[in-house]
Order: sequence, then structure tokens, then C-alpha cells
Amino acid sequence: MNPKVSIIMGSTSDLPVMEKAAKVLNDFQIPFEINALSAHRTPAEVETFARGAQNRGIEVIIAGAGMAAHLPGVIAAMTPVPVIGVPINSSLDGMDALLAIAQMPPGIPVATTAINGAMNAGILAAQILAVGDPSLKVKILEFKESLKKKIVDANAELSKVKFDYKTN
Repeated sequence: MNPKVSIIMGSTSDLPVMEKAAKVLNDFQIPFEINALSAHRTPAEVETFARGAQNRGIEVIIAGAGMAAHLPGVIAAMTPVPVIGVPINSSLDGMDALLAIAQMPPGIPVATTAINGAMNAGILAAQILAVGDPSLKVKILEFKESLKKKIVDANAELSKVKFDYKTN
């Protein structure tokens, strides 16, 4: 089984956030890999990874980083593979990481999730892959319907909540 998605994080301390992307990919039965690489501490390894990703069959990269958060942008600069950045809340409530990832220069796009938004990164990676995979597209549509059902069911439960002045 060869990975189609690569989950990269700047440090293993980011794993509690990034494993949410792994869970989504696992649930959609998408092969993936997980590695820790630092744009600042292991720049040569990041370059080797980024330049070789496409040749290894990687179709989407999810890169999580906190603080200065250069990892997603550095990877995006060296590969044609789509990169999804996940800002990690490690300082300044994650705003430093969010701005570092979202404010990429023209020509070096990085799709950016919310702070700690690894679950959405996993879903977005699946949706990107589904463009060329009809069976995966069906799984995503089923997943979206399950989200709808959760809200419909929750709303039905609200009808059972009683207050003296509640009108519905």
C-alpha cells in the first residue's frame, strides 16, 4: 500500500492535533504517511521530502506547524503537489501560525484551515483526491449526509427541551 497523502508536522508535539487528519483519512480508507520534519531544524530533509513527494505518488500534503509556521509554505515552494496548511496553536493563540501559513506570496499557494483544523484538512485532502476517484466521491457524499443527519436529529432533540416560555 503506497501513501497518497502525506501528513507532516513540525514536531511530534503537534500529533494530538494532526492525528485528527489521520483519523479522517483512515476512515475514508485513504493510504497516508505521517512524519515530523522541521523547516528550521531539518531544512535539508524538508527539501528532500518536498522535491520527492510527487515521484513517490503523494497527491496531497497536509502540513501542520505552530509559531513561525514556515513548514507548509516551504514545502509548497518545492513541489507541485497541493499543500494544506494546519496552523497549530502553540503560542499567541495560534494567530502567528495562521498568518504565517495564510499569507503566502503569489505563486506559492497553501490552502489553510482554521487553527488546529486538522480534521478539515483531512476532509479537504479526501475531496481533492475524490476529483479523480468516483468511489471516494460517494464516501464523501455519504459523510456529508451524515453531518446533515446529526443536525436534523439534534434539532429534533431540542423539541424535547422544556422551558416555561419556550414556544416550540
